[in-house]
Amino acid sequence: MRKLFIFAFCALCVIGSVFYGNTQRYDCVIKSGTIYDGSGGDPVTADIGIVGDRIVAIGELSSNALKVIQASGLYVAPGFIDVHNHAELRNKKLRSIENYLTQGVTTLVTGNCGYGEYKVAALFSGVEENGVGPNVMQLVGHNTIRQIAMGGSFDRAPSPEEMDHMKEMVRIAMEGGAAGLSTGLYYPPGSYAKTEEVIELAKVASKYNGIYSTHIRDEGDFLYEDPNKDGLLDAVKEAITIGREAEITVDISHIKADGILGEGHWGKSKEVLEIIEKAQADGLRIYADQYPYTASSTDLASVTIPRWVQADGKMKERLSDPTLSNRIAKEVARIVEGGLGPHVIVISRFQKKKDWEGKSIKDIAGILGKSPTETVVDLVLMGNPDVVVHSLSPDDVERYMKKPYIMTSSDGANLKFGMGMPHPRNYGSFPRKLRKYVLEKQILTMPEAIRAATSLPAEMLELTDRGWIKEGFIADIVVFNPKTLTDKATFSQPHQYSVGIEYLVINGKLVIDHGTYNGELAGKPIRKNKFSK
Repeated sequence: MRKLFIFAFCALCVIGSVFYGNTQRYDCVIKSGTIYDGSGGDPVTADIGIVGDRIVAIGELSSNALKVIQASGLYVAPGFIDVHNHAELRNKKLRSIENYLTQGVTTLVTGNCGYGEYKVAALFSGVEENGVGPNVMQLVGHNTIRQIAMGGSFDRAPSPEEMDHMKEMVRIAMEGGAAGLSTGLYYPPGSYAKTEEVIELAKVASKYNGIYSTHIRDEGDFLYEDPNKDGLLDAVKEAITIGREAEITVDISHIKADGILGEGHWGKSKEVLEIIEKAQADGLRIYADQYPYTASSTDLASVTIPRWVQADGKMKERLSDPTLSNRIAKEVARIVEGGLGPHVIVISRFQKKKDWEGKSIKDIAGILGKSPTETVVDLVLMGNPDVVVHSLSPDDVERYMKKPYIMTSSDGANLKFGMGMPHPRNYGSFPRKLRKYVLEKQILTMPEAIRAATSLPAEMLELTDRGWIKEGFIADIVVFNPKTLTDKATFSQPHQYSVGIEYLVINGKLVIDHGTYNGELAGKPIRKNKFSK
């Protein structure tokens, strides 16, 4: 009798457990989607149950939920993480960052290329007060702190006191939740820093388990006329030296092989990858990120004006100095007229002459009746417009993309819709990679491409509860239609949101519903508070 009772009791427990599992109430259930969990493995068809901000169940679930998303025929993935972004978090008017939500991005890493706020605690407090569309992480920028500590863009080494000031700002940033240190060694004032300066600052970030993200010193041969030197390869080696000496994880930002000086510079991606993989074999944690386009974007001076001309904040004086004009013209012409040509440099934003937006240097030179070199100098003196530069090889883009340590990024920002002719990467990077390079060209598989945008950046950033679809993880989830997913933004019509992102969940809250952004500001600051080793 006792055995019968025990058997009956156990049976009731099993039945009760099944009953409870089938009737558990969820805040949201995503039903019957094709789930790519971020691991790079094959997809499965299942339901996802969300309670609060967490994924609590994956499997065959009941529809007992406040919100049910019917995802049959749709792909479900972790929300995309953009590791290289320039979103301005202090701009309250642009806090939704809708141009990234409509790409399926749920987390942005900002403060890149050396331009990141060091008062991270205060910045994040403001983000929490004002709200933000996606989650945000912040890097402290070397250019920013060098400018503050040294009082300008000086071509010299910092004094011991200035160096201590920079180290202190990195410490403040890291203790405020920064993800690491970024450099823009291509840009003044970072371009004037020696490798040893950067190593010392990276050591501070390393103590807090931060990363080192770098716009390397040269992405082609912009800085060198010496045939015995190679700007790109030397710059990659410098990044590796910094990572090794500081004992810090390295991310090479928007990796490329820039051919503005001519097609002879294309193909160097092979050598770059060999250098990176040797460093990995030697034990360095090194990654890279990439946007899926054959054009870059920056300001005109950065891509055409030698760094010695820009030193100490005296660029305009030197450009206007007749005693320097021949030397400057020769060096500018080497870039503008001696490589791919002035037609590849296109004005993207110019407040002084908005009717020139979308026109190339060649076009404007024709309008002015001047040489391309003279035109560049005139434009920089007029206000230094932003430009898009069509100087990358499709083969290099695809060769980088295939590597399992290359993450997807955009190098974009939160833009005012309709302003200027910006790079379409601001609106389309993540859908473009999936549409063009997975579904159409089949350069990557869907699991590989989703991993590059989710678990791979999460791994680099050491996020322990984002980047995968797993029980217990934060519910940052994108649901997209593989048949309609498209980056609509083009170079001639860049202000177009991507389509095909049917649903987007951030921290458990629905942000895009049936393809439409609902105005929800569900993002949060993600603080990397791992204190000194």
